[in-house]
Amino acid sequence: MVQSVERSGRTVEEAVEEALEALGLGRDKVEVEVLEEPARGILGLVGQRPARVRVTPRVDVGGKAKEFLEEILRHTGFAHASVSAREVEGVLRLDVEGEGLGALIGRRGATLDAVQYLVNLVAGRYARSGQRAAEAEQEERLRIVVDAEGYREKRTRSLERLATAVAERVQRERRRAALEPMNPMERRIIHLTVQTCEGVTSHSEGEEPYRHVVIAPEKE
Repeated sequence: MVQSVERSGRTVEEAVEEALEALGLGRDKVEVEVLEEPARGILGLVGQRPARVRVTPRVDVGGKAKEFLEEILRHTGFAHASVSAREVEGVLRLDVEGEGLGALIGRRGATLDAVQYLVNLVAGRYARSGQRAAEAEQEERLRIVVDAEGYREKRTRSLERLATAVAERVQRERRRAALEPMNPMERRIIHLTVQTCEGVTSHSEGEEPYRHVVIAPEKE
């Protein structure tokens, strides 16, 4: 739990400065909540009330996610691997680099998906524990993608090629085709690719974990 500091001062800014000094942080690293505005008593001399603020260090959800992923790697035999973080269009990408990461990826990325789920879960809980509700909801919208040795990019290209090839066959033979079960992210890639192909359409059928994409002639 992130610790807050409450301080008082003749003005709000003075109270904030006192809190920042106690925390050893800069103004851009904290959230400030004004608990009481300064007030003066009779004739501005008697009963003066100081300003009171609560200052809370901002939660670094991305840093916590990276730290948790590194901890997972240490405890699963991948201590030699390194993790780099970069945010692209509101998505935090945690890229794992190293040797022998096949076991971390798993069959068709299943293990990698499980690790990604855990990282997102922990990051969300950390955000909720350290911030007010509205701020936590904003942090939780940060989507985290865990990748290893560029697997997800390679898998995306592979699925796009598969979708294009099957779509062309369906259009030529005028007969629907069902693909193998895939997770929601992979099904989305298939649907987006099919949308660029003429004469065919796609939809999902079945229940998880057997839900799959069906590509069919546009006027089936």
